[in-house]
Amino acid sequence: MDGRGSVPEVIVALDVEDVREALRLVQLLRGRIHRYKIGSRLFTAAGPEIVSRIRSGGGAVFLDLKFHDIPATVAGSVRAAVGHDVWMMTIHTSGGLEMMRAAAEAAAEEAVKCGVDRPLLVGVTVLTSLSAPDLAVFGPIDGGIEDLVLRLAAQASEAGLDGVVASVAEAERIKRDVGEGFIVVTPGIRPAGGAVHDQKRVATPAMAAHAGADFIVVGRSIIGADSPPEAAEQILNELLS
Repeated sequence: MDGRGSVPEVIVALDVEDVREALRLVQLLRGRIHRYKIGSRLFTAAGPEIVSRIRSGGGAVFLDLKFHDIPATVAGSVRAAVGHDVWMMTIHTSGGLEMMRAAAEAAAEEAVKCGVDRPLLVGVTVLTSLSAPDLAVFGPIDGGIEDLVLRLAAQASEAGLDGVVASVAEAERIKRDVGEGFIVVTPGIRPAGGAVHDQKRVATPAMAAHAGADFIVVGRSIIGADSPPEAAEQILNELLS
C-alpha cells in the first residue's frame, strides 16, 4: 500500500474480571469509544450477561473467545454467540478450512433465524505474543511468520470469513494480497513510548493506520491508565497523526 491507509476504529479490550469495573470503563469512555472486546477473562467471570449489559448501554461487542475445535462444535459455539447479537467474534484459523466454513455458514444461518445482523467473523492467525522462535517447536516455517499469516488469511477468505486478526506487520500484505475489503483487526497496539508488556509484535496507532488496519485493539494502555478517557483520546489523536 502506498502512503497512508484509512483511519482504523478503536476497540477497547475489557481485559478485567470484575463486572463493575468493566461497566465503569464503558461509562468513562462513552462518547469516545463505541466498540469493546470481551475475551475469555471477562466472559468467564461474568457470563453472557455482560454482553447484553454493554449492548444495552450502546456499545458494540467484539466477542473474542477464539473458538477452536472440531467443525460441529465450533459451529454450535458460533450459533450461541449469534444469539447474543454480538457485532464481531473470533475463531482460530488453525482449525482448518472445514472448521472455518462451518463457522461462517452457522453465523449466517443463525442470524436469519434470530432476526439479527450477521456478526463479522474474523480468524485469529498468529498471536502477537508469539515470535518466530516460539513457533519453531512446530518445525520450520517457510517464509517466516508473515508468510504463515498470509496463507492463513487466504484460507480464511476462501472459507467465507470476513477478515482476520493479525499484527500490523502483516496488515499491509493482507490488504494487498487478499483484498482491500478483507477486514484486518490488529492487536498489540501501544501508544508511542508505551510499555510492550507480554506482546512481541507490537506497533503504534499511527503505524496501524498507515498499514491499512480496519480496527485496532487497545487494552492496558487505556484501561490501566490513570485517566482512561485521556488515554483513549491520545490513541485517537495518534491515529490522525
